[in-house]
Amino acid sequence: MQLAAQSGLPPLEARMLLERVLGKTRAWLIAHAEDAAGAEAEQAFAVLAERRRQGEPIAYILGEREFYGLEFRVTPAVLIPRPETELLVELALERIPENAAMRVLDLGTGSGAIAVALAHARPQANFTAVDLDHAALAVARANAKRHGASVRFFCDDWFGALSGETFDLIVSNPPYVAAGDPHLAMGDLRFEPQRALAGGEDGLNCIRAIIAEAGAHLSPGAWLLFEHGYDQAEACRALLEAEGYLEVRSWPDLAGIPRVSGGIAATIDGENALK
Repeated sequence: MQLAAQSGLPPLEARMLLERVLGKTRAWLIAHAEDAAGAEAEQAFAVLAERRRQGEPIAYILGEREFYGLEFRVTPAVLIPRPETELLVELALERIPENAAMRVLDLGTGSGAIAVALAHARPQANFTAVDLDHAALAVARANAKRHGASVRFFCDDWFGALSGETFDLIVSNPPYVAAGDPHLAMGDLRFEPQRALAGGEDGLNCIRAIIAEAGAHLSPGAWLLFEHGYDQAEACRALLEAEGYLEVRSWPDLAGIPRVSGGIAATIDGENALK
């Protein structure tokens, strides 16, 4: 259809918007390439195309984004799930044996993408997810329901609602962008919730808090894994080592960029030495 070609958008984005407006598949669009869309559809497409030309993320326009093979609802209340975060899911799944009733905690869950993807792949485990924002948790709960994932949700700051609880694995994709980073005012980041992006002057404030507090909530030998910025791996490993974590290391994403770091809770005579 000429609508897509005349939109001024990349072909893939124009097609995605047209599919949404018409409620049709890509195959249908190809088969009906010469058909007229109709006045109502043209107007609806024009509105969406203009939003995209103004820079609004297409995930917010469509209201969803694929992550780890699942479709997730997204709104401006949550970060848009990104492919590099799938590394964190993969590393977590390596540490959750099938049929093991492990206790897993996702901190700063946002859309729930990490927790729901894990719960979908390991339904026998027990999942808990925390976020400080009520609107974000509403999205996360909807995503859990959509995929039949059993996840407990709490609205609080990191471990505030989890007094006395311990977990066999803690994962997080916390805010880690430095507050003055010019990227916060560029591209999709302009539209995403800044509270979920900026992590203080050097971007490490939330990571510091998680590393410092996680010890009291990790069972002996349990892993803490978290995503961070492209240039923060060395600093994150130093923070983990300073808190006494063992087997501290970082893992690269598909682009070869160190994207996730973590360590194991140390134990002394079977007790967590980080407590």
